[in-house]
Amino acid sequence: MSQATQDPVILRADKITKLYPGTVALNKVDFNVYQGKVNVLVGENGAGKSTLTKILAGVETPTRGSLYLEGKQVRIRSFHDAVAHGIGMIHQELNLFPNLNVTENIFIAREMTQAGVHIDRKAQVEEAEKLLERLEAGFGPKDQVANLRIGQQQIVEIAKALALNARILIMDEPTSALSTAEVDVLFKVINDLRNHGVSIIYISHRLEELITIGDYITVLRDGKLMQEAPMETIDVPWIISNMVGEAADRTHEYPSQSTGEEVLKVENLRLPRVGGGFTVDHLSFSLHKGEILGVYGLMGSGRSELYECLMGLHKEAKGRVILDGEDISKGTVGDHIKKGMALIPEDRQREGLVQSLSVAHNMTLASIWKFIKVFHIVGNWAKQAVLKMIKDLSIKVPNPQVLISSLSGGNQQKVVIGKALLTSPKVLLMDEPTRGIDVGAKADVFDIMHDMARKGIGIIFVTSELKEIMAIADRILVMSKGQITGEWKRQDACEEDLVVASAVGHKSVNQTLHQ
Repeated sequence: MSQATQDPVILRADKITKLYPGTVALNKVDFNVYQGKVNVLVGENGAGKSTLTKILAGVETPTRGSLYLEGKQVRIRSFHDAVAHGIGMIHQELNLFPNLNVTENIFIAREMTQAGVHIDRKAQVEEAEKLLERLEAGFGPKDQVANLRIGQQQIVEIAKALALNARILIMDEPTSALSTAEVDVLFKVINDLRNHGVSIIYISHRLEELITIGDYITVLRDGKLMQEAPMETIDVPWIISNMVGEAADRTHEYPSQSTGEEVLKVENLRLPRVGGGFTVDHLSFSLHKGEILGVYGLMGSGRSELYECLMGLHKEAKGRVILDGEDISKGTVGDHIKKGMALIPEDRQREGLVQSLSVAHNMTLASIWKFIKVFHIVGNWAKQAVLKMIKDLSIKVPNPQVLISSLSGGNQQKVVIGKALLTSPKVLLMDEPTRGIDVGAKADVFDIMHDMARKGIGIIFVTSELKEIMAIADRILVMSKGQITGEWKRQDACEEDLVVASAVGHKSVNQTLHQ
């Protein structure tokens, strides 16, 4: 008898179909959730993973199909229905209120009360403190969410879900913004939940971690079920093959397109830190036309703050930023964009897109000035530019007027890239451009980067993924505590040196600094 027939199924989706205008998101999908196990769900962006889990969590309702909980058919029409059945969800995109503190976010809409009337704030803080200790969070229950890093906000999302005491917990990309240490803590929590009989539905694009944490795996492709198997019987190549089929072997090394002609020069850039010291600490480097410069570093190393300085967000920053021979250090963000600097932010939902707008409107937000003639927006110019960008970037969208929120994560990321490219940049800053997207969409983003470099655009991209930076970057800088602690050409770099330089906080003796 196989392991799959020995473990009981607590939740079963039977022939689930979900139709959107012009799109079949799910096509007669079966999905088993095994009790007290980590049930991994994988597939490319647009495969239907998030749609399926939203149906299980009551956020969406299926067009056709049935759900069975412990063998009995159930109707889950809302989030409250799901909670009543013991189903909780950690969403892929952060769903927090930045103006509230951590405790208020954890208990929003389900506050602890005294006699059902007054909110018991003391009890909430105490419970939040226990959850944060369990997650080894490193911040307090009264801290403002707006002041937390993305990874810390992700931990707040996890704490919200744990506070439900759910017996089925859906985790959609819970580690996408977490450091290695934070991932280790999360895995301890998952193992603890599993030992207490909680069933986990786990989605991640980090395939190696799926092998580590999963008990069962289900693969979706183009809205259809491809395979289900016990995790102990499969490996990473099996996952990739079932996810992307013939396109599985899409990762390769990209040849350098650098012309050797300098397009950006940064001299002694520094950003003072509140309380003393520097968040960006006297950085100097250059970038050539057609070069892809990778920046690797741990969370809190100053990578994102470097980008903010280059875009002119911090007036208190000192030093010189010279773009194509012109000093732009004193300009505004708008000035920087018009001069040829563009940013693809780490958090596409909060900083890259407006969820209530269409694909077309999102894509033209940063370049609308290019389509204005005598105080009027020439709609046809903008429409043609958007259609060309959709074609060039292979964005899967029925038409440019659909809401951006209807697109998969990978296609949303391509829209953010398209928005930047419509500004006609000379230098493109990409902050974690593959965060939360699948292996196929990552290959698409790398192809886009290589094509932009071939056209002479200088690219600086930040990533926490060693394999990515080794595959795509012509040259690699390592940052730690606001400083550059290592610099290598791709052919001279190895993963061990990058890790050492990111951790030691001072210049590594093994580095081969470019003088």
